[in-house]
Amino acid sequence: MITEIKDIKDVDLFFHDLIAEGVNAHPDDDFTQYINIETGEPTFTAEGAVLRNELMSKALELCESSEIDIYDRMQEVYLKETGLDKYIPLPSQEYNEQE
Repeated sequence: MITEIKDIKDVDLFFHDLIAEGVNAHPDDDFTQYINIETGEPTFTAEGAVLRNELMSKALELCESSEIDIYDRMQEVYLKETGLDKYIPLPSQEYNEQE
């Protein structure tokens, strides 16, 4: 798991890490609220949730200052990582088609 976000590449790595962990994350959610549906237990330790919340806050801040829509960015990483980009248009493609 990435431990620091310094640039947009780190944001993408963080999103990749969440996908690799099997987490269907959303930028607005608090990681302390994630529950493993099989066990009913918290998905992350207290420390792990704090780290992920800090990383998501930094990702939100960095995307905002770079004028990048974090929701689109996260969806795009997810679609590419899962292969769903073959069936669902990427947000960046939708913007290009509208122009």
